[in-house]
Amino acid sequence: MTRERLYLFDTTLRDGAQTSGIDFSVTEKIAIAELLDRLGVDYVEGGYPGANPTDTEFFREKRTKRATFTAFGMTKRAGRSVANDPGVQMLLDAAADAICFVAKAWDYHVRVALGCSNEENLDAIRDSVEAAVAAGREAMVDCEHFFDGYKANPDYALACARTAHEAGARWVVLCDTNGGTLPGEVEAIVRAVTAVVPGANLGIHAHDDTGQAVANSLAAVNAGARQIQGTLNGIGERCGNANLITLIPTLMLKTPYRDRLELGIDAARLTEITAISHAFDEMLNRAPNRHAPYVGESAFATKAGIHASAILKEPQTYEHVPPEVVGNKRKVLVSDQAGKSNLLGELARLGVEVDKADPRLDRLLAEVKEREAAGYAYEAADASFELLARKALGKVPRFFDVKSFRVMVERRHNALGQLVSVSEAVVKVDVDGETRMNVSEGNGPVNALDGALRKDLGKYQSAIEGLELVDYKVRILDGGTGAVTRVLIESHDKTTHRRWFTIGVSSNIVDASFQALVDSITYALLKADVA
Repeated sequence: MTRERLYLFDTTLRDGAQTSGIDFSVTEKIAIAELLDRLGVDYVEGGYPGANPTDTEFFREKRTKRATFTAFGMTKRAGRSVANDPGVQMLLDAAADAICFVAKAWDYHVRVALGCSNEENLDAIRDSVEAAVAAGREAMVDCEHFFDGYKANPDYALACARTAHEAGARWVVLCDTNGGTLPGEVEAIVRAVTAVVPGANLGIHAHDDTGQAVANSLAAVNAGARQIQGTLNGIGERCGNANLITLIPTLMLKTPYRDRLELGIDAARLTEITAISHAFDEMLNRAPNRHAPYVGESAFATKAGIHASAILKEPQTYEHVPPEVVGNKRKVLVSDQAGKSNLLGELARLGVEVDKADPRLDRLLAEVKEREAAGYAYEAADASFELLARKALGKVPRFFDVKSFRVMVERRHNALGQLVSVSEAVVKVDVDGETRMNVSEGNGPVNALDGALRKDLGKYQSAIEGLELVDYKVRILDGGTGAVTRVLIESHDKTTHRRWFTIGVSSNIVDASFQALVDSITYALLKADVA
């Protein structure tokens, strides 16, 4: 039986950026695009070039290796040509493989929001798509509020979809923009649309305002749509968007989808989905949802009770899918069965070669569990995990030893009479038996420590000249003044364009920060191969 191709379109960097409390920097967007590429989605929508400096900078170059890099923006304005519409021109100038135009599909919005005629709106859809196609870009149209528009005026909503398709749009995407449509309605309306646009060119974009975004996406697929738009962990404005982290394993593991449909994600990538979900949450500096389907810490946790022996002997009877296929692990209170296979898979992904019978793996696994219990979270700190693993396997040179560090924070009035805070750090390091004392001032204790730590590393100094700290996140794991603190640091090498994340945990925030800084520099030297 030939399976039909289903395409995954991620809107985390645009729709997800509208989430309350989330504001992506350019470096964060680059890191998230790399995560999405690693996951294997087909399209990564990066934002709206020209709408703000961050998105404009992000689109100066292509940010994906595998996925189709997509720019988002509005169709041309009524009364202007494409050539005279600055918004459309910014889209055409962006370093994008595809352009996704948002268009009004509800005649009420055409009249009230755009202030133009229905026919002018159709012209804008047609001209914008044709311009993108003529520029060699894959074009698609997000039909905004399509389901509300269809229920109010089905003929006009269908005309918008038909116009986009006939103009050359690869995808016509039906948007449940306010999240108020239910699965039965979605399926019926999508089936009606297939009369004017083939299902192979139809997509679904569902918001989660009634908690139905995943169900609505599946309903649209049942009706023939072959593109799903969604976000990592379902983030998005108001109540969020369709959660790709839930949709992907459902489509790959559940009947009838696994038998009828083919995704661009293979079984090996599926085993990474838990780590990717958690890594994304760490980037957002928030705790992963313990009860998230498939990837949550409690997704495969069972209070054994009188069924303990049955669960341990036949876990498949208590689980809807094996946790290993999504990179998660089984938890039974009487026996935590975290396996060596997850560890081997992560080591293989990082390029660390080790025999599965190596007894050092057991010690490494025990150390990882012990550290995670203390607050470390290695899903989002690949560099720290790789260092930990390589040390356990005896494969990390001792580039330098930190003998001591000290930080002083002084609050005083400067020469202009302004009240300022000044941080000064002193770090003593041993390089090849020679102790070096480095002193640096900085904008805060962490910045001062960072400057002092890498001020003079002797023969290794040239290998870290391009190193910079680009992000710093703190999470309090336990409340109170003696709380355990987790620090996540993102570093970037301007020479190699490599970026990585390191982690530190301590009841002292400065100590936790210093741990992450030491790991960052050690990792940079390891990758520079200067031993």
